[in-house]
Amino acid sequence: MSDIPKTYSIKKTDKETLLKWYRLLFLGRTLDEKAPNYLKQAIGWSYHAPAAGHDGIQLAIGQNFNREKDHLFPYYRDLITTLSAGLTSEEIIYNGISKDTDVAGGGRHMSNHFAKPEWNIHNVSSCTGNHTLHAVGMGRALKTYKAKGVAISSQGESSVSEGYVYEAVNGASKEQLPVVFVFQDNGYGISVPKKDQTANRKVAKNFEGLKHLRIIYCNGKDVFDSMNAMAEAVKWAEENQKPVIVHANCVRIHSHSNSDRHDLYRDDNELAYVKEYDPLAKFQRLLIRYERASEEELKAIEADVAEEVKVSHRKGMAAPHPTPDSVHDFVIPEPFKSEKYPEGTHNFEGEPKKLIQGLNETLKAEFRRNPDTFIWGQDIANKDKGGIFNVSKGMQQEFGKERVFNAPIAEDFIMGTANGMVRYNKNIRVVVEGAEFADYFWPAMEQFVETTHEYWRTKGQFSPNITVRLASGGYIGGGLYHSQNIEGALTTFPGVRIVYPSYADDAAGLLRTSMRSEGMTVFMEPKALYNAPKAATPIPDDFEVPFGKARTRREGTDLTIITYGNTTQMCVEAADKLAEEGNGDIEVIDLRSLVPLDTETIISSIKKTSRALVVHEDKVFSGFGAEVTATITSDAFEYLDAPVKRVGSTFTPVGFNRTLEAATLPNTQKIYDAAKELLAY
Repeated sequence: MSDIPKTYSIKKTDKETLLKWYRLLFLGRTLDEKAPNYLKQAIGWSYHAPAAGHDGIQLAIGQNFNREKDHLFPYYRDLITTLSAGLTSEEIIYNGISKDTDVAGGGRHMSNHFAKPEWNIHNVSSCTGNHTLHAVGMGRALKTYKAKGVAISSQGESSVSEGYVYEAVNGASKEQLPVVFVFQDNGYGISVPKKDQTANRKVAKNFEGLKHLRIIYCNGKDVFDSMNAMAEAVKWAEENQKPVIVHANCVRIHSHSNSDRHDLYRDDNELAYVKEYDPLAKFQRLLIRYERASEEELKAIEADVAEEVKVSHRKGMAAPHPTPDSVHDFVIPEPFKSEKYPEGTHNFEGEPKKLIQGLNETLKAEFRRNPDTFIWGQDIANKDKGGIFNVSKGMQQEFGKERVFNAPIAEDFIMGTANGMVRYNKNIRVVVEGAEFADYFWPAMEQFVETTHEYWRTKGQFSPNITVRLASGGYIGGGLYHSQNIEGALTTFPGVRIVYPSYADDAAGLLRTSMRSEGMTVFMEPKALYNAPKAATPIPDDFEVPFGKARTRREGTDLTIITYGNTTQMCVEAADKLAEEGNGDIEVIDLRSLVPLDTETIISSIKKTSRALVVHEDKVFSGFGAEVTATITSDAFEYLDAPVKRVGSTFTPVGFNRTLEAATLPNTQKIYDAAKELLAY
């Protein structure tokens, strides 16, 4: 700390400021100690992580946050931080007892997750430390738009063990972003001591080798040391456009939370030690010792705080709870609606284009239309190469490195920084290659799950406007990690749309709708069809395909085949073959959109044909076809003349050897056999 100018001290700081700080600290402690009583009375606040012992650094974070330009990502222990940043005791209590008036999200998120999105105090996850990635994404936006301000991310030292925190700090260092990472080190991750987390006594030392990164160590128990550290960190990050870690040494006076008993792993000597180093008591002693305030003045502040908390409590108790019906509100924003192509069909007769060409041209057209559109991922912007399949070919040359760029091989970083960047401006649209192959998306699932409930959790205050592109499926001889399907897992999460086109025009139209819509869409691309002539179609300029609208690929009266992705053309081929043989007239429905699902078209077709065959490339067991089948048996059972049958992959991984792949995946013959059997039932 020797190189940091000491702006604040007990002697230099004016009295008005000192008394304001004391009031904030005492208010924070009063609320901190009151919170468990709500649980004891069965009123709420069933999760509370005490802030006592972190008072100095938390006061400093809030006092150095400017809501006009900065963005704050607090964690669940940051009660004093958010008070210091401007939240009222009333707003803290609304959050604690989960009332509809809670500004963080109307009681939708866990108590003690304080936020005020309209002030740039962001609503963050219970998945500790994952908001470091969001702060980096916000830092990228601040730098891209040449805006003033910094992103401040706050967390405990134990959450730094998470891999995504390393991805975040590495990314901020590589991109030289104005992000301040605050590590509040109290020595414990719940009951796990620091020595079980890392070899270094101070976790910030794990990052000392990173270029462009400054690290500042301070005493988080001391108001002035913390204030000087945070003031310097925020100033330096903004002026130099580079990241800073502030490592604040704290104590945890109480248990980790109200479900933890620290007396089971901390002895009496340690408990006495942490109470002795109480930051509030120290600050109070300094004020009196240096005659900056009298005991009477401090007692007057304490009495005023007590009265304020009483009033806030009464307001909290009188505030309404969320209504049961509101659980369905803000699951996902309303999408872009096409006026020109409301059904997502056309009669355009131009030259057929390959599916990959449709994607590339649509990406470029939407980038020209909206200058606030960005794309990044692995291997997508290297000279003339545009991704492993060249979908983004030529984009960096046309739109520049600020809008089209490579990301590290870190899928969670790709997703998490997208979540962060779109928070800056509602016009921003981010397209990411979530992974080079869908099979590699699993490391990003932590951030994917987080992003699916952002809109709901914030009660509509934040919409993650992101399109996640994933090259999916097999038939390329790719084997494990290059040929498998994951949509069956992704469709189980509310708050995201999942689309899976089979033809070039639908790929272009769905991508355009995804990029114009608010909310997150996962865009599954059947990579085996990228250059396949059978998937090529004419594509009208500015073609749009609505979500939740299936497309009938073949009319029929005897059997309905419901499909999507790589198996769509196979189903049409099997249906044509059966018709040529005089074995039946089969209707083929291409879902295109899995979530939302066009149940109306499915049921309407089954009313006509009375038989249903569900076909997809993914495994039959627990694949998305199980949901389609359940929908049919629930809503159209009375129209069926035969059991619903399914065709898909075997319940095995996809082998690399072509013989193994063929044995695993569905094909035209397997679909033909199943359809013929069902027609004869």
